[in-house]
Amino acid sequence: MGLTKQYLRYVASAVFGLIGSQKGNIVFVTLRGEKGRYVAVPACEHVFIWDLRKGEKILILQGLKQEVTCLCPSPDGLHLAVGYEDGSIRIFSLLSGEGNVTFNGHKAAITSLKYDQLGGRLASGSKDTDVIVWDVINESGLYRLKGHKDAITQALFLREKNLLVTSGKDTMVKWWDLDTQHCFKTMVGHRTEVWGLVLVSEEKRLITGTSDSELRAWDIAYLQEIEDPEEPEPKKIKGPSPGIQDTREAEEGAFERSEAPEDRILTCRKAGSIMREGRDRVVNLTVDRTGRILACHGTDSVLEVFCILSKEEIQKKMDKKRKKARKKAKLNSCKGEEEDLEVNVEMTLQDEIQRVTNIKTSAKIKSFDLIHSPQGELKAVFLLQNNLVELYSLSPSAPTPQPVRTSRIAIGGHRSDVRTLSFSSDNIAVLSASADSIKIWNRSTLQCIRTMTCEYALCSFFVPGDRQVVIGTKTGKLQLYDLASGNLLETIDAHDGALWSLSLSPDQRGFVTGGADKAVKFWDFELVKDESSTQKRLTVKQTRTLQLDEDVLCVSYSPNQKLLAVSLLDCTVKIFYVDTLKFFLSLYGHKLPVICMDISYDGALIATGSADRNVKIWGLDFGDCHKSLFAHDDSVMYLRFVPKSHLFFTAGKDRKIKQWDADKFEHIQTLEGHHQEIWCLAVSPSGDYVVSSSHDKSLRLWERTREPLILEEEREMQREAEYEESVAKEDQPAVPGETQGDNYFTGKKTIETVKAAERIMEAVELYREETAKMKEHKAICKAAGKEVPHPINPILMAYGNISPSAYVLEIFKGIKSSELEESLLVLPFSYVPDILKLFNEFIQLGSDVELLCRCLFFLLRIHFGQITSNQMLVPVIEKLKETTISKVRQVRDVIGFNMAGLDYLKRECEAKSEVMFFADATSHLEEKKRKRKKREKLILTLT
Repeated sequence: MGLTKQYLRYVASAVFGLIGSQKGNIVFVTLRGEKGRYVAVPACEHVFIWDLRKGEKILILQGLKQEVTCLCPSPDGLHLAVGYEDGSIRIFSLLSGEGNVTFNGHKAAITSLKYDQLGGRLASGSKDTDVIVWDVINESGLYRLKGHKDAITQALFLREKNLLVTSGKDTMVKWWDLDTQHCFKTMVGHRTEVWGLVLVSEEKRLITGTSDSELRAWDIAYLQEIEDPEEPEPKKIKGPSPGIQDTREAEEGAFERSEAPEDRILTCRKAGSIMREGRDRVVNLTVDRTGRILACHGTDSVLEVFCILSKEEIQKKMDKKRKKARKKAKLNSCKGEEEDLEVNVEMTLQDEIQRVTNIKTSAKIKSFDLIHSPQGELKAVFLLQNNLVELYSLSPSAPTPQPVRTSRIAIGGHRSDVRTLSFSSDNIAVLSASADSIKIWNRSTLQCIRTMTCEYALCSFFVPGDRQVVIGTKTGKLQLYDLASGNLLETIDAHDGALWSLSLSPDQRGFVTGGADKAVKFWDFELVKDESSTQKRLTVKQTRTLQLDEDVLCVSYSPNQKLLAVSLLDCTVKIFYVDTLKFFLSLYGHKLPVICMDISYDGALIATGSADRNVKIWGLDFGDCHKSLFAHDDSVMYLRFVPKSHLFFTAGKDRKIKQWDADKFEHIQTLEGHHQEIWCLAVSPSGDYVVSSSHDKSLRLWERTREPLILEEEREMQREAEYEESVAKEDQPAVPGETQGDNYFTGKKTIETVKAAERIMEAVELYREETAKMKEHKAICKAAGKEVPHPINPILMAYGNISPSAYVLEIFKGIKSSELEESLLVLPFSYVPDILKLFNEFIQLGSDVELLCRCLFFLLRIHFGQITSNQMLVPVIEKLKETTISKVRQVRDVIGFNMAGLDYLKRECEAKSEVMFFADATSHLEEKKRKRKKREKLILTLT
C-alpha cells in the first residue's frame, strides 16, 4: 500500500461574539440564591448564562448541533429545560451545568415549554402540532395530546385543577383534562392565530393575544363553584345591583344547563378586551410569577406593561366611583336621599387591568422576561434583535412609573453581521468588523479588548507591526485606526463605489485596493509629522491606478510580488504584472462572478471561488485550469490557503466550511456549526486557527489538533452518520389499532432507542445460550458423577460474575428512562415470552419493582393480542398477576408508611420549635411586611 498523505483534523474550539440568538427566549434564572441577577439566553446550539451586574458570561450549557428554540426554568430554580430545533428537549442542572435528561418525542422545533407548579411535569408544544406532557422525576413521557392543526404557541398547567390549556397558530385555544387526556373544550372565538396566553386573577381569567391590537379577556368559571361564584361583581356593587346580578346569574345558569356536556368542567365567556397601542401581532405575552404584572410586545421596540389589581384595590376603586356618582346625582337632583338608591356603577375590565407604562428599548424586542421583587420593583430583561441584552427596572406602584435602563450587555458582540475578519501576525489578536464597529479580540481568552466605531466595513488587515489596522468600507473609504488608543487616525476617499478588497503587498510596504468604481489602486505606507504631537504618525499615499472595464470584486498579490490577480464582475480573473501593470493572463470559466480567491504561498496555484458554487484551481504559470470542484450548495463566499501548504478553506452560504487539497483535488473535511450563511473567514499566519463569521451573529474559532485525519475513515464516518439519520427518519412502528404514522406514545424512534432494543435482544439471546449451556453442564456432571468446571461467559465476568438473568436486568436498568418505551416498541415479539418469564423471577425477588412493572404493562399493552392468544403464556401471565399485585401492594405500603413517618416528624418539629412550616410561615412573613409598610406610610404622612 502506497503512503497516504497525512492531514490534521480541525475541530470546533469556541463560539464567541454572540450575546443571544434570535430563535429562543430569554429567561431569568436563580443562581447562588440570587434572583433577578442572572439570565439564560439561547446562543445558537448553546445556552449562555450572563451576570447582568458584571456583564460577564458565567456558565455555558453545551448543546450538540441543533439550535435552541425555547427555554424554561424549573419552579425550584435548580434546572433549566431547553428545547431544540429538532424537537428534542434537554434538562440542565444549573448547579453543574450538565444536561442529564433528554426527551425525544417531537418531530419539529419546540415552540413552548412550561413546568407545572411543583416542577414534576413539563408540557412541551412544538411546530409538529402535538403537545407532550413529560414526567421530569421519572424522566419519561406521560402522554401525547393531539388536536391542534398548526404549531403550538403556548401551553399552561392550572395550579389547582389537573387541567392544561394550550393555544396554537390554528386560532384555537384548547382545554385538556389530564386525568382522561382528552380535549374537553375548544374556544373558537379568535379570528387569527393565538400568539400568547396567560392565566391571571387566581386562574379565574384567561388573557389571549392575537394578530390584532386587542388583548381578549375570558372569565373562567369552574362548575363545582358555579352556585357560589367568586366573581368580584356581587361584592363590589351595593344597593339594588345584586338583584340585577342575580337575574344575570339565573340567565347564565340556564345557559349552562343547556350547554353541551363538555362544559361540565368549566365555562369560558368573554369578559372584554384591553386595547394595545401596537397595531401588529402580539409576539410575546407574559405575566410575572406573582400574577400581578402583565406585559406584551409586538414586532417593534415597545413593551406595554399592565397591572392586574387585587380584589381590595378594585373594591376601593369602585367605592370611589360610587362616591363620585352619588355626588353627581345629588348635584343633579334636589331630592338627594331618594336618588341615592338609584346609583348604579358598572365595573369594566379597565377597572381590573390598569395600564402602567410603556418601556421603549433601543432596538426591536425578540423576547423578554419579568421579575417582580417583594420590594415592589419590576425588572424586565430584553433580548433584542441586534445581539443585545438590556435590563430595565420600574416601580409600578409609583404615580408616574418611569422605566430606567439599569444595565446592558453589549461589549461581547457586534450589533450587525461581521463582514470581515483578520488575524494579527503573532496569531493572538483577531479583528472583526461589521456595519458600525470594529472589535479586537484576544484569541486565547476570547475577550473583546478594543471596540472602535467605523463605517460599513467590507475588508480589513493589520498593518505590519500590529499597531494599526486598515478598514475598507462600503462607501469606498479607507479608514486607518491606532490600536493602542482606539482612535481613528485618518479617513481617505479611495474609491467612488464600495471598496470590496484589500491585499497587503508581500514586502509589507504598501497594499492594493479594488473597488466598484472599476479601479485598482496601489498605496504605500508613509510616516508623516503629526501637528498635534512630536512623534511621526502613519499614513497612506496613493502611488498608481489601474483602470479596468468592470467592477473589481477581489484583488490578490502573488507572494513574489510580481503578479496581481484581479477578479471582475464579468466572471473572469485577470492577472497583471505588478511593475508594468501589463496584462498577463485571463482565467475564464466561471459562470458567475468570482467572489473570492487566494494564491498559494509558493505562487504556483491560484484558487477561485464563485457565486456559481464552484471552486477552480488554476496554474499561475500558464493560466490552465487544473480542476473544477463543486464545492458548496450555495455561493462560495470566502477562500483562504493555509500558510506554507497547498490546502485551502472555503466558506459558503450553505453554512459549511470545507477544507480541500489543491494538489490531489480531495475534499478533506467539513466544519459544520454555523446556523446561517457564512460571510467570511480568516486563517491564522501559523495555520493553527481558523475564525469564521456568519449571519447567525456568531464568530467561531476552529483549532488544528495533532490528530491525524485519514480520508477513508472520514468518508466511513460520514456514511455512518447518514445511516443513523435515515434510521431515525424511518416510519415509526405502529401499534395494532393505530394508523401508520399516527403515534400515540410520547417517544420517537432515534438511533439510541434502536441501539437500546438491540442491547435487550443481545442480552436475551445470551440468557438463552447460557441457560442451554447450564443444562448441558448439569447433564455432563450427572453423567460423569462429579463436578466438572464450567466456563464462564466473559461478558458476565465483566459484570462481576453475575447470573445470565441478572445480566438482563442490568441491561434494562441501563436504558435511559426516557427511551425505555420506544426501545420496547422496536423489540420483536419473539423475545417477549422470555422477558415475561424473567420479569416474573425478578418481581418475586422484589428487585426494581417500579421499573419492571412499567416495562411489563407497556409490553402487555402493545402485544395484547399475541399474548392473549398464546396458550404457552397463560401460566406465566397468571403467575405474574399474583406476584405483581402482591409486590406492588408491598411497595405501596412501604411508601405509605414512610409518608406517615415524615408527617409525624414534621408535627414533632413544629411542636418542639413552635414554628409553623413552609406555606404558613411565608404567609405570616408577608403579613408582617404588609403591617410594617403600613406603619412606615403612617410615619411618612405624619412627618
